[in-house]
Amino acid sequence: MISRSKRSIALTAALATTLLAACGSDSDDTTNETEGNGNGEAVARELNIGVPAGWDEGVVVSHMMEIALEEQGYDVTLTDGEIGIIFTGLSTGDMDLLLDAWLPITHESYIAQYGDQIEDLGVWYDEAKLALAVNADSDIQSIEELAEHADEFGNEIIGIDGGAGITARTRDHVIPTYGLEGMDFQISSTAAMLAELDGAMNEGRDIVVTLWSPHWAYGAYDIRDLEDPEGAFGDIEEIHSYGRDGFAADHPEVAEMLGNFTLTDEELSDVENYALNENSDRPTAETVAEWLDENPEVRERMNIEE
Repeated sequence: MISRSKRSIALTAALATTLLAACGSDSDDTTNETEGNGNGEAVARELNIGVPAGWDEGVVVSHMMEIALEEQGYDVTLTDGEIGIIFTGLSTGDMDLLLDAWLPITHESYIAQYGDQIEDLGVWYDEAKLALAVNADSDIQSIEELAEHADEFGNEIIGIDGGAGITARTRDHVIPTYGLEGMDFQISSTAAMLAELDGAMNEGRDIVVTLWSPHWAYGAYDIRDLEDPEGAFGDIEEIHSYGRDGFAADHPEVAEMLGNFTLTDEELSDVENYALNENSDRPTAETVAEWLDENPEVRERMNIEE
């Protein structure tokens, strides 16, 4: 998925491999400030946060953490990339944190693969869900009606990138469950999906897209989720923070803060809409910082206790 963040995220596999190797946690730089890890060892106050391309809640919360932690003396790098690359980077220790792991469904395959090599640092949001969304004035209410009305939607389901959990869930569960094999499942990017949604809404066309909550699009457009009577998308999910192996031992104060950190529905929707929709033409770091200035109680939750 491709974010509306101004950072470039079109990483090729080769570039990603090079980048991961270059930003490993085993730094030789001894000039950076260090902290104790509770075992009498010095640990560099450098953190590399992987930001899943196109997952807007992950984009904003990662920028929030970058701002708050740098104010507290940490040197934070945000590395945009495909979710699989980030999980790989955590498992090898080349990245320190991922703040946007969806469980138990969306990212279950990555946890099955890497779970023994990474650390679950806690849940910061517990009302996330996947869906097929349509324009609110569509004639259908449920996914089970979609096959019969496929022509009204151009016989297409507009998706995002191929490595996304929602893409796999739609392809492997939703389409066969509801007999949608005759529809063209368009796999592209979050940016492309949102562009298609914007065009359809402006032109008054019916459209069906893969979407997830929380997302600012629900506030920006008159859209709604199709009912999923068979539960093909699964239940409500939690958004977890994950760290590389040994992160909590190296940075116990940060791990404790992440374990206690939460955002409400209203807060998350508001920061996404302000930073990525209303001010999409400006750097995300600036707009998130402005939102934090207006919401100091959220910034307070990211303060660490040493």
